[in-house]
Amino acid sequence: MRISSVLNPEQIDLHLTGSNKEDVIHKLGELLYKAGAINDLDGYIKDVWIRENELSTSVGNGIAIPHAKSKYVKKTAIAFGRSLDGIQYGEDNCQLFFLIAASDDAADEHLKALSKLSGFLMDPEFRANLILARSNDEVMALIADKEKQDAVDSASPSAVASSGQSIVGITACTAGIAHTYMAAKALEDAGKKLGIPVHIETQGSSGTENALTSEEIERASGVVIAVDRNVDLSRFGGKHVLQTSTKEGINNAENLVKEVKTAPILLSDSSSSDAKNSLNDHSAKSIGFGIYKHLMNGVSFMLPFVVAGGILIAISFMFGTGSADPKNADYNAFAAFINMVGSKAAFGLMVPIFAGYVAYSIADRPGLAPGAIGGMVAYIGGSSFLGGVVAGFVAGYIVLGLKKVFGHIPNSLQGLNPVLFYPVIGTFLTASVIHYGINGPVSSFNTVLTDWLRSMTGTNAIIVGFILGGLLVSDMGGPLNKITYAFGIQMITAGVFEPMAAIMCGGMIPPIALGLCTTFFRNRFTEQERSTGKVAYVLGACFITEGVIPFAGADPLRIIPSNIIGAGVGGALSMALGITLRAPHGGIFVIPIAINKPILYIGCILVGAVVECLLVAFLKKPIEEGSKAAEAKNKAANAASIF
Repeated sequence: MRISSVLNPEQIDLHLTGSNKEDVIHKLGELLYKAGAINDLDGYIKDVWIRENELSTSVGNGIAIPHAKSKYVKKTAIAFGRSLDGIQYGEDNCQLFFLIAASDDAADEHLKALSKLSGFLMDPEFRANLILARSNDEVMALIADKEKQDAVDSASPSAVASSGQSIVGITACTAGIAHTYMAAKALEDAGKKLGIPVHIETQGSSGTENALTSEEIERASGVVIAVDRNVDLSRFGGKHVLQTSTKEGINNAENLVKEVKTAPILLSDSSSSDAKNSLNDHSAKSIGFGIYKHLMNGVSFMLPFVVAGGILIAISFMFGTGSADPKNADYNAFAAFINMVGSKAAFGLMVPIFAGYVAYSIADRPGLAPGAIGGMVAYIGGSSFLGGVVAGFVAGYIVLGLKKVFGHIPNSLQGLNPVLFYPVIGTFLTASVIHYGINGPVSSFNTVLTDWLRSMTGTNAIIVGFILGGLLVSDMGGPLNKITYAFGIQMITAGVFEPMAAIMCGGMIPPIALGLCTTFFRNRFTEQERSTGKVAYVLGACFITEGVIPFAGADPLRIIPSNIIGAGVGGALSMALGITLRAPHGGIFVIPIAINKPILYIGCILVGAVVECLLVAFLKKPIEEGSKAAEAKNKAANAASIF
C-alpha cells in the first residue's frame, strides 16, 4: 500500500506554528479530525500522550513522530507539519513533524506504509527536500518519487561485502509503528557505509518482519538489540550482544555497528536480562529508572490480587462487620467464605506475586521462583509489602550473580542451571537474607507505623491525609504517584484502611475539579478544554487521575499546585473523619461497599473538588481579559471546533 493512501494534501501544514509539543500534537490532531480520520480528538490525543510519556518521539535530525494506536481512529492516517523556524519538542528543536494515527485493528498493509515512511526519513536528501518544498502537492510528489526509487532499490540485488563480518539484530519500540523501522533502516544503512552486511528483524505492530534465520544468527559476528521493550534474546546465546534504545539506534547507528564486536558475550542459557545488565549498556536509562521499572513490573502483576481481595472482603462486610467470625452473632458461612478468599488467598498471594515479578524483571524467568518464595517468607515473617520489595530485588540480583558464577560450568551441566542451581541456591540465599536480616527490623517498623496510624486523630491525621492526597496527584501517574499508592497497599495488608481512603479521595478530586471549573467558569477555558472537562468528570469518578493531564500540560504552573491543594484538602478531611477503604481502586463503584462512611466520603471529594475549582478560577484569568496571545489561541480553537 502506498503512503498516499494514508496522507493527502489536506493533512499537510507547511507553516506549522506553536511553542511546544502540546501545540504540535493538538494542531496536527485537528488536521486528522477534520479529515475524518479520528472520531474523538481528545481521546486520541490522550492516547498519543500515553505513548509520549513512555519515551519521547523526537528521533533526532530535526524530526518528531508522535503516534498512537487508538480506538478513536476511524482509519489509519498521517498528518505532516513543517516549521522552518523550528518548534521546541521536549528537549529538541524540530522542523518536521509526522503525527501517525493507527486504528486498533489497522491492516498490515497500512502499518507497512507507515514503516516505509519512517525509513524514508532516514535519507538526508529526502529530509532536505521536505524542508524546501513549496506546496502540499510538492510534498506528495516527493513521497511518490521516493516510493518509486525504493521499489527499484528493493528489486536490485543487495551488495555483499567481503569484510568477513556480518551483524544481525532486532528493533522494537513500544508502539511498533515508527521508531522500530527507523532504527532498522539506520542500522542497515550504517552497515552499507561500513561495508558490513546488517540484517535487522523488526518486531512492530504488524508482527515480526524480516525474521532472522538460525543460519544468519550462526554466521553473525555480533548482535545489535535496539529496543524500548523486552524481547527474547535466547536465540543469541554465545554471541556478542549490544543492547540499546531505538532512539540510539536511529541517531548513533554507525558507532553501534562498530562497537558490537566488543560487546559482552551472552551466556548460552540467558535471555533478555543478561543483555540489559551488560557493562556496555547504551540505553541511557538511569539506575533510578531501572529500579522504578522493576517496581512497576511487580505492581502491575500484583494489582489484580489486591483489587480482587479488597473488593471480596468489602462484599463480605455487607453481611455484617462480624459476618466472617464464627463467634459473632452476624456470622454467615457464605460471607466467611468470601472473606477467606479475599483476606487469605488473594492477599496471601499479593506479596509473593509482587516480589516474584520484581525479580523476574531483573533476572528473567530464573528469578521468579526465588523472588516469589522470598516474598512469601517476608509475608509470613511480618515484614509484609516492604519485605517483599527487598525480596524481589535481592532475588533478582542474586540470580544474576548465579548466572555469572555458573555460566562457566561444562556445557554438559548447563541444563541444570534453570531447574536446579538457580531456583535452589537462589531461593535459599534470598530466604536467608529476608528471614535473618529483614523480617525482624521491618516487622517492628511495620508494627510501630501501624499502631501510630491507628492512633492518629486531629492534627496528625489531617497532616498525613494532606500529604498522601497531595503526593498522589503531584506527578499524575509518575514515580511519586506510584510510591504513594504502594504505601496505601502496604497499609491495607497491615489492616490499616484510612490511608487508602485518603489516597483514592485525593486521586478522584483533580479531574472532577477541572470538570466543575470548565462548567462554572467557562470563560477561563477554550472550547476544546470545555469539551475535555466533560470527560474529566467521568475519569475522576473512576479514580483515573490522568484525566487532568490535558489541563496540566496546557497550564502547569496554575493547575499542578491547585491539584495538590485540592487533593490534599480531600485527603486531610478523609483521614480526620476516620474514613476507611478496603479496596485499593474502583472510584464510585466501590464507595457503597468498601467505604465505611460513604456519604461523608462523597462530601470529602466534593469539598476538595470545590476548593480546587475555586483556586483554579482565581489563578486563571478570563481569556477575554487575558493577553492577546491567549485570545488568539482561543479563537483558533473555536474555529477548529467548527470542523
